[in-house]
Formats: sequence, structure tokens, C-alpha cells
Amino acid sequence: MADLKVAVIGCGGHAQEHFRMIAAEPRLHLVAISEIDGKRLEQNRRQWKPERAFSDYRRMLDTCTVDLVHVCTMPGHLTPIAIDCLQRDLHTSLEKPPGMSAADTEELAAVARRSKGENMVSFNRRYFPQVLAVRRLVQQRGGPVHCAATYNKHLDLIGSKAWAHLTPPSIICDAIHHVDLLRWLAGRTPTEAARATAVYSLIEQGERDGAGRHNAVIHFDSGVIATMMHHSGVGFRIRRAEVHAEDFSAYLDLNETPQCELYQAVDQGRGQGARGEPYRGELDLEPTGGPHFDETRHFADCILGAQTPWSTLEDAVHTMRLGEAIGRGHKGPI
Repeated sequence: MADLKVAVIGCGGHAQEHFRMIAAEPRLHLVAISEIDGKRLEQNRRQWKPERAFSDYRRMLDTCTVDLVHVCTMPGHLTPIAIDCLQRDLHTSLEKPPGMSAADTEELAAVARRSKGENMVSFNRRYFPQVLAVRRLVQQRGGPVHCAATYNKHLDLIGSKAWAHLTPPSIICDAIHHVDLLRWLAGRTPTEAARATAVYSLIEQGERDGAGRHNAVIHFDSGVIATMMHHSGVGFRIRRAEVHAEDFSAYLDLNETPQCELYQAVDQGRGQGARGEPYRGELDLEPTGGPHFDETRHFADCILGAQTPWSTLEDAVHTMRLGEAIGRGHKGPI
């Protein structure tokens, strides 16, 4: 018997991954879905087989017994819906970004503090098994000394003037995943992300609408200095990251199934210093949750085990503030 009854609000592209994770977690049971587009609602009803389907999320929450809600709407619609869920004391999972701005996220965090429900933002890079395993290796070696992230993409409607009422600029709407990943990789403990203390950002706006280019150096309270690159309107969608500790380096390709290249420095002895070579150990996923770990499983663990999720709204405020600082070309302490 499932432990948590789940509802999903919004059945677009982002919701599909949430549906997959819900279906794979035996402690969750999909009770209801809500979607304003009738055709999309019917498609998802047929595919994911919830008990009930609604065009009005309020009617769904008024008439169904629900423990946990996944809010998977566009950013421009998310804040009032998530506030409604939190005020009903429901456990609430929010797609990224959590609102159109850091101010929206702060408002959501304030409501969440008064709610009896847990909350989590779906910054899913934090929960990739490969990222967690690499992070564990780095922390075992004394912690990170440098990290970097690249989130480049072709031009689309995200961040364009035509969609400005539904989506914030691309650095917040899309690349916020890797802004948050930098905070996570720069963290010193297994459950905490670092916080930025200074940002030095250079930005350029391309000739085409939505073609923003961002290059930033970030200093974190963990002592790590990081770099972030995000360019829209280039050749392809590329999502990569790297993190370094003393005598250890990890390079992550996060485009599809995450791939890792690991390197270590080996003492040559006889006073000849060290040389670099590929890391000979296996990337062990088991200590950090195994190969099928994801944010939905983590959230269920936290709800049922009375633990605090890693990516709460309270924590997401720091990611959103950092993203906005990069986006406005901030230079100096924050």
C-alpha cells in the first residue's frame, strides 16, 4: 500500500519526468492530475492513469484526499498555485525556477515557514547519483577547491519578450539548474550547499531577442572560487560541470545520462613530485542512494522520516539571488 497520495498540477513537458519518478517510487500513489489544456489532460490521464483528472486544480484539491502535490506549471503561474498548496498544509514539490524572481521565492519561503507541509524545489542536478558520488569523493579529500559550470543552448522562446509574462530570463528559467549545481558542488557537507559571498559577472545581450551571454566568477562562503558560463543563441544545448579537490578532479557531462571523467595525482616518490592519471577506483553510487536515486525518492524519504529536504524554498532563495546577480552583471560582494 502506498504511503503518500500524490497530485500533479500542470502536465506539460517538465511534468513527464515527475510522472516517471512517481511511478517508479512504490511509496507514492498518483491520485489526481490537473491541467487547463483539455487535450493534454486527456493524454496524460491515458498515459499515467491517475484515479481522477481535473481542469481546475482548486477543485482537485477541494475534492481529493492528497498528501503531496507536484507543481509543474510555467514559472509565471507557479507562485500563487504553490502558495495555495502550502497554505493547505500540503507537502509541496515545485518545479524550477520557484517563481519568476528571487522576490517570488522569498514570498514562497515565508509561506512555507508557516505551513505544516514540507517543501522542495526540483533542482534535480543535486540529486543525480553521479553528482552525489563525485561530491562524496571530493569531500573525502578535504573538500572542493574550485568548480565550474557551463550551460549553453540554442535560441528558443525562453527569455524572449514574447514569453516574458510566463518565463524569466534564461539565466533564471534554464541555467538556474547549474547556478544551483555550483552551490551544491562548492558545499563542504553532505547536506548543505555553499552560499555566494561575491560575484563578478560580465554580460552581453546578443542581437536576437533572448540571446543573453553570461560569464561570472563567484566566491563562496566555503572558500571555493567558481566560474559560470551561460550563453543563449549558440550552437547546441551543452550542460557540463567540473569540481576539483587537492590532487583530484572530476569532469561531468550532464547532457543525457551523466558521464564522468575522474583524475587523481599520484606520488611518484624519490622527490619527483606527483603525476596525474585517470582515477582507478569505481564511481560508487551505493553510499549516496544508489543508481536510481532521485529528488522524488529523497522527498518521500524526508516526508516519511521527518527530515529536511536538501533544496528547500529557504535554500532556493540563495540560488535565485545568485542567478539574478549573474544576470544583472553584478560586481562585488552580495
